[in-house]
Amino acid sequence: MSCDQSYPFPQVFLVDGGGSRQNSDQPPSLVPCWSFPPAQERARGREKSRGFMGVSPSLALVVLMLFLLVFAALGFEAYQIHTMQIELKQMRQDKPETEFNTAQKQIGFPEPEVNGQDTDNRPAAHMMGRIEKEEFRKTLRWEPRVGRAFVSGGVTYQIEDGGLQVNESGLYHIYSRVELIFRSCSPTSSFVHSVFVRRVRHLSPLTLMEAHRAGFCSKHLENSWTTESYLSSALKLQKYDKVFVNLSHPSLLSHAHYGNFFGLYKV
Repeated sequence: MSCDQSYPFPQVFLVDGGGSRQNSDQPPSLVPCWSFPPAQERARGREKSRGFMGVSPSLALVVLMLFLLVFAALGFEAYQIHTMQIELKQMRQDKPETEFNTAQKQIGFPEPEVNGQDTDNRPAAHMMGRIEKEEFRKTLRWEPRVGRAFVSGGVTYQIEDGGLQVNESGLYHIYSRVELIFRSCSPTSSFVHSVFVRRVRHLSPLTLMEAHRAGFCSKHLENSWTTESYLSSALKLQKYDKVFVNLSHPSLLSHAHYGNFFGLYKV
């Protein structure tokens, strides 16, 4: 009996157990035989059991779950950021609209009670004149902390624009005084002193008081002359109104703090 020898591993032969003799010069007939699978096929089988690129399916499933957790966390963070942006937008919309959108420094926020004692917290402010040396603007700026100057009761002074903002609607007494020194005064010399308010949702300012002074100089030309203007009135103001003082000749203001002042208080 013979078998195909192309297989590298030992074969299994079937032997005729009939006990009959065969001639030695006749080759034994070929019978079926079995063998183990080749080594290369067994190696391929093991690689298939390991999965793609040698990674087992269970390990691949764990990695996939980790990726899903990471993406879920990123999605949750994005949702939280989006929610915060919506809340900030709503907060900005709730704030009152003003003429000035830029951030401005304010002086005079309401002060808390001291030791449980109720203090006089009436809305009021008194500003002293600022001495300008380089830039002279028609809308005057003031000193909130010089001499007897103060702010209280929710009134705020904004340094950038020179306005007093009231945070309560009501009847207010408003006053302003300016003192001017004309170096070369003549009968034609004049100036305009006014108080105006900027109101929410109003594009143009509203004039509250105005004084036009002229004819205050002597007939002699080229003489220095000092003059003043005082405005005062009780007027109704709305919440978030901002009150300003204008002067047509700001470079002629005297340098006396107490000669120029501006204030208001709630009646």
